[in-house]
Amino acid sequence: MENQEHKHHVRIHIDEKPYESPNPTTGEALYKLAHAQAGFELFREVRGDREDPGVPDDRDPIHLKEDEHFHTGPAQPKKFTIIVNGQKKVVTTKTVTFDEIVKLGFPTPPTGTNILYTISYEDGPPANPQGSLKEGGTVKVKNGMIFNVTATDRS
Repeated sequence: MENQEHKHHVRIHIDEKPYESPNPTTGEALYKLAHAQAGFELFREVRGDREDPGVPDDRDPIHLKEDEHFHTGPAQPKKFTIIVNGQKKVVTTKTVTFDEIVKLGFPTPPTGTNILYTISYEDGPPANPQGSLKEGGTVKVKNGMIFNVTATDRS
């Protein structure tokens, strides 16, 4: 028997219309299937009085359930609460830069011409659960992600 990933199709509903989708799929594929217009976001419906979570428009795998429901709506402003050097900070983009995290970790930076910063992170999204952020780099964030920023003087 060959060892391969088994994909099958499931019926899902987007804006009350039925669609067939491979399972697993990606958010990127679901947005295309939904024909989501610019400025709109795809939401995965949940039961109860909880808010429907947004589906990221990316290539991370999404596992579907038969007859699961999604809907489109105006994109909501994003706010992510992250922890930088033990303090809660709010960012408004899904991706942050090295320089943005340094500024959050050191609002008043240490003085000196030879200051170097190192950034490590943990509790990140599935695409990058942990690691280090290099100067000039970017990283995807999620709520509760933890950043540790260290400043050293190389003199």
